[in-house]
Amino acid sequence: MFSTQFVLSFALLLSLPLLFLFAPRILPPKDAQITLPDELDDLALFRRATLASLHSPSTGTIRLGITNPKPKIAFLFLTNSDLSFAPLWERFFNHSHNLYNIYIHADPSAKLNPPGGVFANRFIAGKKTERASPTLISAARRLLATALLDDPLNSYFALVSQHCIPLHSFNYVYRTLFGSRFSFKFSHHFKSFIEILSDEPTLQDRYTARGENVMLPEVPFDRFRVGSQFFILSRKHALVVIKDRRLWRKFRLPCLNTDSCYPEEHYFPTLLSMEDPNGCTHYTLTRVNWTDSTGGHPHTYRPDEVSPELIHTLRESNSSSSYLFARKFSPDCLKPLMEIADTVIFRD
Repeated sequence: MFSTQFVLSFALLLSLPLLFLFAPRILPPKDAQITLPDELDDLALFRRATLASLHSPSTGTIRLGITNPKPKIAFLFLTNSDLSFAPLWERFFNHSHNLYNIYIHADPSAKLNPPGGVFANRFIAGKKTERASPTLISAARRLLATALLDDPLNSYFALVSQHCIPLHSFNYVYRTLFGSRFSFKFSHHFKSFIEILSDEPTLQDRYTARGENVMLPEVPFDRFRVGSQFFILSRKHALVVIKDRRLWRKFRLPCLNTDSCYPEEHYFPTLLSMEDPNGCTHYTLTRVNWTDSTGGHPHTYRPDEVSPELIHTLRESNSSSSYLFARKFSPDCLKPLMEIADTVIFRD
C-alpha cells in the first residue's frame, strides 16, 4: 500500500514539469476565448441583420418616401483607445449631405473620452477585443451587422481604426466608390476593396498557427489567404460575412503560435476569396507603411513627418485608384494634420 502511494506521488511530481511544458499547447489562451453568451448575442444580431436585408435596396426596390435615394458609406471605427483624429474626420464629413453613417466598436474595458459632433451616440454594443485573437473578427462582424440593420441605404462598409486618417475629401471618396452608379439595381456589381494575397512568405506559419491540419477540411492550405485588416466591403459581401458559420468555426479557434496569429488578416480574405474572388479587387484602399515594422505593427508616423509631401506620397498606388485612407499615425499628429487639412488633404 505504501509503495503504491509512493509510486503515484512520484509520478505526479514527475508530471508537473511536463504539464507546464505542454499545457500552453493543449489549453487555449485564457483571454483569447469568445464566450458562449457573446457568441449567442452575435448570432442573434446576425440573424436580424440578414432578415432585414431581404428587403434592402440590393435585392430590388425600396420604399422610403425618397425619390432616387443615394447609397451611403458606412464608416466602421474599430478602436480600443480615444478617437484622437475625430476633429479631422469631422471636417472630412462636413457638407456630405447625409451620404454616410458612423458606427464605433470600442473595447468596453478601455476608458475612452467619447467624441462629440458627428461621432456622438454612434457607439454600438461592444465586446472585449484582444490582439492575436478572433475577437477582432467578431468586432468587425458586429459592426457590419449593426450597419446592415441600421440603414438599408448603407451600400459600402469601410473598416478603419483610431489610427487611420482620410487622404482625400469625402466627395472624392464617394465618387471613387460609386462613380455615377447611384441606382440600387446596379449595387450587386460593386466590388469590394480588400487585400487578398496567396504568396506571402509567412503563409505556411500563419496557416498552422492553430496547429497542424486544424483548418481542414473547410480550409485547405491552397485556399488560405491573407491580407490587410482594413477593407471596404460591398453590401453583398458584408452579408456574406455575417451569414458565414462554416469558416468561422475554424477561425474562431485560439492560436497556439501567437507570433503567426493574425486572425482578422486571415478570415476575411480567405472567406471572400472562396465565395466571390472576382467580386473583389484583391487590394486595399488603406495605405500602410511596413518598411520598418516592429512586433507586427507598421510604421507609426510622428508629427515631424507630417507634410503635404507625405500626404501626396501616401495617396500613390499601383492600382487603378488612389489610396483613400492611411495609417498608422500617433495621436499628436492631429495638430499638423489639421493645419494642412483644407489646403492639402481635402483639396482634390
